[in-house]
Formats: sequence, C-alpha cells, structure tokens
Amino acid sequence: MKSFSLYLGMIAGFILPFFNIPLILTIRRNKSSNNISLIWTFGVWICSLLMLPQILVTEDMTFKIFGSVNFVLFSGVVFYVCRYR
Repeated sequence: MKSFSLYLGMIAGFILPFFNIPLILTIRRNKSSNNISLIWTFGVWICSLLMLPQILVTEDMTFKIFGSVNFVLFSGVVFYVCRYR
C-alpha cells in the first residue's frame, strides 16, 4: 500500500505544476498580465528559487519531481507576467 501512495504522490507532484500552463496561455491570449500581482508572482518564484537547493539534494522523489517541474513552469509564468506587464 505504501508503494501505491508513493507512486500516486509522484504522479500528482508531476501533474500539479502543469496547471500553470493555462495561466501562461491566458496571459498570452489577452496580451496582458495586469490582473496578476507582481508581488505575488515574485514572492512565489523567489520562494521556489530558495527551495531549489533542497529540491535538488533531497531523496524524496515526490518533492524532487514536484519542486523541479514547478520551478520550471512557474518560471514561465514569471517570464510572461513580466513580458506582458
């Protein structure tokens, strides 16, 4: 049972950051990011950046998968928020 929950957590950890993609597509489609707070955007991104060293060295695969995929995709959000600001 433990292995099932481990794999389920890893799958969810991989999929969850992909919900950043609709945000990126909305920003691109509207050609505006005015409804997204810069403080929120950079606050989340800086926290992700500060967590990155632990993400890279941890043996917890669920955290490693989620953290690395989330950092990459949320960096895309930051890019598009800045580009269309």
